[in-house]
Amino acid sequence: MVSVGLGAAAVAAALVAVPAQAADGRTEAAPAADGTRTPAGWRLKDTGVTDVRFRGLAAVSRNTAWVAGSKGTVLRTGDGGRSWRNVSPPGAGELEFRDIEAFDGRRAVVLAIGEGEASRTYRTQDGGRTWTETFRNPDPKAFYDCLTFFDSRNGLAMSDPVDGKYRILSTGDGGKSWKVLPNGGMPDALPGEAGFAASGQCLVSNGPRDVWLTTGGGARGRVLHSADRGLTWKATDTTIPAGDPARGVFGVAFRDGTHGIAVGGDYRAGQVSPGAAARTSDGGRHWRAAGASSGEYRSGVTWLPHSRSVALAVGPTGTDITVNGGRSWRKIDGGSYDTVTCAGDLGCWASGEKGRVARLEF
Repeated sequence: MVSVGLGAAAVAAALVAVPAQAADGRTEAAPAADGTRTPAGWRLKDTGVTDVRFRGLAAVSRNTAWVAGSKGTVLRTGDGGRSWRNVSPPGAGELEFRDIEAFDGRRAVVLAIGEGEASRTYRTQDGGRTWTETFRNPDPKAFYDCLTFFDSRNGLAMSDPVDGKYRILSTGDGGKSWKVLPNGGMPDALPGEAGFAASGQCLVSNGPRDVWLTTGGGARGRVLHSADRGLTWKATDTTIPAGDPARGVFGVAFRDGTHGIAVGGDYRAGQVSPGAAARTSDGGRHWRAAGASSGEYRSGVTWLPHSRSVALAVGPTGTDITVNGGRSWRKIDGGSYDTVTCAGDLGCWASGEKGRVARLEF
């Protein structure tokens, strides 16, 4: 039997085997050692919709995944993307879903973004057949961007700065109820600074207590870290350029409590994004720029499960891979995706504009 760790190494080797690119941006099959063609790369899955942008994505396994996006849309698959069920909350058609966290094929929490009451959370425990609205933002100054869960009960959501500080929302019952945490341990936001609700990865957690928050729009692209579930935070500058409302750190991923990768750049079409990836090996206290990258904006990033060095980053212009823990990156696909995430069984999914959802196949 091939171990999962060996499987991850094999997937990485296939992905960096000088792939050709199909006209629609998919990575074509790469020749195997015996001359046959072995699939390696994203394979688009027909969701049945073309007018929705899926920036929210939750990978449960290679078979089960949830996506959430514009027009209040939530879809779920349980057969690897061969079919999708529209499980959108009733009456949510005007909302913009930008993040979804799923615990399995039945339980999920989805976040809608926007000013004031447009920011909401919904929860399902029956696979999306029914939903309960569990939070509606009462503060017109708040704008929630992302959410994350430490486990099936404890989670956080973050808002852009309110009165000069990021606002953190907390749940201890799986998203059934939420409360605003005190902000005494939150450092001041920079002028013009905010989070980017581009991929559901501006707030991520790893382990039982550690959580990271990414920022842009200010003079510097920063990552804030909390080791106590959002009560106190420390802000650190990254090497990713900011200084403009369209630039900064868009997403981050940690494979453990110390090793992380941040991605971002300038989201405006046609703009170059040098230095759009950075890495840390001390939990985010210090960040180092990638030595080489595609120089293109990336909004989502994920570690390949059971690998200490392989990660994928996606954006509207393609997918990059690193095989050395973020020291350098190489573009392997030209398809448009906004977010990417992997489950523990090597079930990696990506989603984005025009109803696009793909699964990594090899």
